Amino acid sequence: MRQIQFREALREAMVEEMKRDERIFIMGEEVAEYNGAYKVTEGMLAMFGPERVIDTPISELGFASIGVGAAMVGLRPIIEYMTFNFALLAIDQVVNSAAKMLSMSGGQYSCPIVFRGPSGSAGQLAQQHSQSFENWYANTPGLIVVSPSTPYDAKGLLKSAIRNENPVVFMESELMYSMKGEVPEEEYLIPLGKADIKREGKDVTIVSFGKMVHQALAACQELEKMGVDAEMIDLRTLRPIDYDTVIQSVKKTNRCVIVEESWPLGCIATEVAYMVQRKAFDYLDAPILRVTGRDTPLPYAPTLVEAYLPNPKRIIEAVKNVMYMN
Repeated sequence: MRQIQFREALREAMVEEMKRDERIFIMGEEVAEYNGAYKVTEGMLAMFGPERVIDTPISELGFASIGVGAAMVGLRPIIEYMTFNFALLAIDQVVNSAAKMLSMSGGQYSCPIVFRGPSGSAGQLAQQHSQSFENWYANTPGLIVVSPSTPYDAKGLLKSAIRNENPVVFMESELMYSMKGEVPEEEYLIPLGKADIKREGKDVTIVSFGKMVHQALAACQELEKMGVDAEMIDLRTLRPIDYDTVIQSVKKTNRCVIVEESWPLGCIATEVAYMVQRKAFDYLDAPILRVTGRDTPLPYAPTLVEAYLPNPKRIIEAVKNVMYMN
């Protein structure tokens, strides 16, 4: 199977859907003339023209509002944020308008819109450009929240997101745009709300999403050398969460470690841990442990960045604790 970059998989998803449905357009900062801040939209202006690939001013609230209005009257916008750190300026439209439109209108207006762009840390970008807000959006009824970890998942999930009748927040990682992976040439869709078992195992369940999946998989390889067979589940969709896949895995392994880049208070890992103890308590042979970002704004110094983020060493230590290997 061919291998393409994460950014190319996203681009293919959007191009295929825009060819299929003329109501779809993309709008955001530098998406057209500059070919995208991360070259995700490269070549799309020449392909579809300025009426469907639209450069905007630096005004996240403004172009998010235009997208929501367009979705209400029958179009299907893709709104690209240069980073979800900047999307805080537009969160009112996402949470108070897009997420609530179907409910507030008594079913008269749906809002089929995709908000997408990079989330989380990307090296030494300091505190205002390195935050993970997946749990903020996942806390909002009316939104679907997606965080892919591979080019294959990115394409299949984005195509499903674009076709969905609800607002979808599609959160990528700047560090993964150049990552290569196998992606079929033929069309495929990945259903929203379905987790993926990236690695099967029998001793402990590790749950994660987004780029932290790769830290977890690296930890699994090292754990295998220690005689620990870890199962690795990629949630992929954070609202709704596929609890069933996680619960069935924990019933098999009897142990659970959850890995997330965000801060610990009120994070996705906390919610997953709650549901595991609620539905699989009698199967647990050890307490559930979380590995998250540190409870502080992300520093700039590279040594502190390394200490802040989840990494294989911290994940392995958590697994050793639930395996009673320390």
